[in-house]
Amino acid sequence: MDKVAILSKYIPAEAAPVIAKWIDYYKCDFKVSRNRNTKFGDYRSPHGGHHHRISVNYDLNSYAFLVTTVHEFAHLLTWNEHKGRVKPHGNEWKINFKKMMQPFFEKDIFPRDLKQVLQAYLENPAASSCSDMSLFRALKKYDENPGVLIESLPIKTVFQIKDGRVFARGEVLRKRIKCTETDTGRIYLFSPLAEVYPLKEA
Repeated sequence: MDKVAILSKYIPAEAAPVIAKWIDYYKCDFKVSRNRNTKFGDYRSPHGGHHHRISVNYDLNSYAFLVTTVHEFAHLLTWNEHKGRVKPHGNEWKINFKKMMQPFFEKDIFPRDLKQVLQAYLENPAASSCSDMSLFRALKKYDENPGVLIESLPIKTVFQIKDGRVFARGEVLRKRIKCTETDTGRIYLFSPLAEVYPLKEA
């Protein structure tokens, strides 16, 4: 199966040829990754014989997958232009992110409500689409099986995450929420914006 057909499983079909072209042009190893609660995607610069490497979580909806993919390719382009001499999410990256989003606006891929939020976000994009509540919520509207944000749960609420593990929600610790895995008693720190599935109150 060619790249365009594979990518069309994860992003809007009209966007797939553009991303496929970028993968080839930039000689990028592109991987669809397992779910990672702390990030949607990842970019690694070439070293040790490796090409550019990008990974994006498999379980994102098609619009979130596309935005995350463009975010990571903006890192790639910024590295090509400046190597490691600029901040990862500095002005150079912001300019490239905005520029690389343009083909998808021109193809009118995004629904009107999401397009408006994205255009506002791109005026000063954050390090992660999770960091911008308006964009995060706009993208989440298109999830097939949306959960709830952990920050909205009362303390002691028992919830499940996508991999099936069960936790009890605890107190806020700095910018994270402390939660206890019910089977092991181990403590984990969750982003307040982590999407979970409440089961019952303890």
